[in-house]
Amino acid sequence: MLGALLVVLCAGGAVITVLEGGHRQSVLALVHDVAVGDLLHAQDVRQVSVSVDADMDVVPADREAAVLGQPLAYSLPAGTLLSSKAFGAAQLPEPGQALVAVFVKPGQYPPQLNSGAPVSVILSAGTNGSGQPSSGGPWPATVVTVEPSTSDQASVVALQMPVASALQVAALPAGEVSLVALPIGGR
Repeated sequence: MLGALLVVLCAGGAVITVLEGGHRQSVLALVHDVAVGDLLHAQDVRQVSVSVDADMDVVPADREAAVLGQPLAYSLPAGTLLSSKAFGAAQLPEPGQALVAVFVKPGQYPPQLNSGAPVSVILSAGTNGSGQPSSGGPWPATVVTVEPSTSDQASVVALQMPVASALQVAALPAGEVSLVALPIGGR
């Protein structure tokens, strides 16, 4: 009898410890990648239950209605727990970074290129002023936006990259840049 009572007390203590120590809360997380400036929609978020410290900046699930329709200040990957700092005016470029726009023709970039994709920028084979073949790069960058052309001429891709690299890429001849998609985290 005493053994059974001891087992019940230990089990109850374990349950209380887990419930009290966990501080689990239902918060909002992203279902898929979102781009800076996008407005948050209901299909972009889901509720997840996580252990939350008192000083963590997360958006509680019961505040979903308050954040829907708000613009995102950053591009964020799927699975990110939303915080109050995720919303507001676009926060681009990041410190030490610059934005550069490049014109790319069909065949000079993967057609499925999306915001947030890591890429390598290279100068397509051409000739320099002396008639010699030239090439350049690679310069690592992150795609900010892709504005497809309404014709089959060229698309505009906005890239975020280090300032020095952005200045070099901006000086390249229009339409002679190629973008190579890289695996996430695999520059």
